[in-house]
Amino acid sequence: MIDHMTFRVTDIERTKSFYAAALAPLGYVPAYDAVHDGVRVLGFACDSKIDTWFVGAPDATTRCHLAWRAPNRAAVNAFYAAAMAAGARDNGAPGLRAHYHPDYYGAFVIDPEGNNVEAVCHDPE
Repeated sequence: MIDHMTFRVTDIERTKSFYAAALAPLGYVPAYDAVHDGVRVLGFACDSKIDTWFVGAPDATTRCHLAWRAPNRAAVNAFYAAAMAAGARDNGAPGLRAHYHPDYYGAFVIDPEGNNVEAVCHDPE
């Protein structure tokens, strides 16, 4: 079981704006914003558990795949719309991906740092 993940980003303020919008439909909120040893650190939480961290750095974590589980297909759609409105690039509109399994409903975007970001629901409609 994964406890948390941390990614390095070149523009921490842009990252905060982007993920605050994109993850809101999935129940995530900005929950931590502080400077440690001269480095700004952001944490996003769902149900009060911070599991997604971003650290300001001159060299970003890029070309990673990040996927968050959505409670339903409407949340996947809302994630995609919010991410696109916040400046993401399309990498796969919301829809079934039956080649993964019959109920795999996901949406993919490229975040401002170049990561492939996804929201997915595994439940039938």
